[in-house]
Amino acid sequence: MPAKDPLFSDRMLSLGLARVSEAAAIASAKLIGSGDEKAADQAAVDAMRTQLNMLDIKGVVVIGEGERDEAPMLYIGEEVGTGNGPGVDIALDPLEGTTLTAKDMPNALAVIAMGPRGSMLHAPDVYMEKLAIGPGYPDGLVNLEMSPTQRIQVMAAAKGCRMQDVMVCVLERPRHQELIAEIRATGARIRLITDGDVAGIIHCAEAEKTGIDMYMGSGGAPEGVLAAAALKCMGGQMQGRLLFRNDDERGRADKAGITDYDRIYQRDDLVTDDVIFAATGVTDGSVVQGARRDGDYLETETILMRSKTGSVRRLHYRQKNM
Repeated sequence: MPAKDPLFSDRMLSLGLARVSEAAAIASAKLIGSGDEKAADQAAVDAMRTQLNMLDIKGVVVIGEGERDEAPMLYIGEEVGTGNGPGVDIALDPLEGTTLTAKDMPNALAVIAMGPRGSMLHAPDVYMEKLAIGPGYPDGLVNLEMSPTQRIQVMAAAKGCRMQDVMVCVLERPRHQELIAEIRATGARIRLITDGDVAGIIHCAEAEKTGIDMYMGSGGAPEGVLAAAALKCMGGQMQGRLLFRNDDERGRADKAGITDYDRIYQRDDLVTDDVIFAATGVTDGSVVQGARRDGDYLETETILMRSKTGSVRRLHYRQKNM
């Protein structure tokens, strides 16, 4: 009779996960401002994969760099780890914000989440309409069936403030022109971000620090799963709905086992079990500081979280700059 897999121990694996995101951030930080997005991303991928393969896990990448024929490493379905530990799902973005890194702009991160096998939605590489708010509000306060105006109205009422005092984070894209216009018509303010909507959604969970109350708009579905993992640890609500532009994209959903194309996913549908989440800063941002040189040393800051306990740690790492 085959030996049973050991149980997923989030406490024991959390520090190892932090090392994984640290390694990716350090590798890509050497290319900050280089203008070379592909090189920065590849450096992060290589470093993250090397560190993952040191962990005692039977890991499967469920959110990764793309399909196997598109990504030579950290592709969806790739097995990582030593093979000696628990079976785990892994969602990752070795460099969330390749353009941000190449241009030395804020909020580039190395991001990874891990949970027991079967705990994360195998989201196809399509767009997802997303809506997120931070903790402390009644369940279902806002939803994707509401108009942007209605969402801002109920958020203002829940906060006990004017609509002009609500701040919404939106990814700056041509497809969001109508959304941006409607939000501004209410008097609410907008924080536009050029890239990195995982960071944008995380901002909602720390509204007192970031000033952001709500995230609205569409972005990558895989990033939606990563953001849900972060909110599961930090608290907060999120909804997502897959958006399909053609039959090829619907075929990707079929391949991932998704049959209800119109389903609205709650945060706990995207991530169904306890997870751990780590994000290390590559460039400076609102969530964590970016990697920086201090004489002969390189320093990073990582936010490390466990949904089981709600613990949030900030780790400062310093190594000899090789």
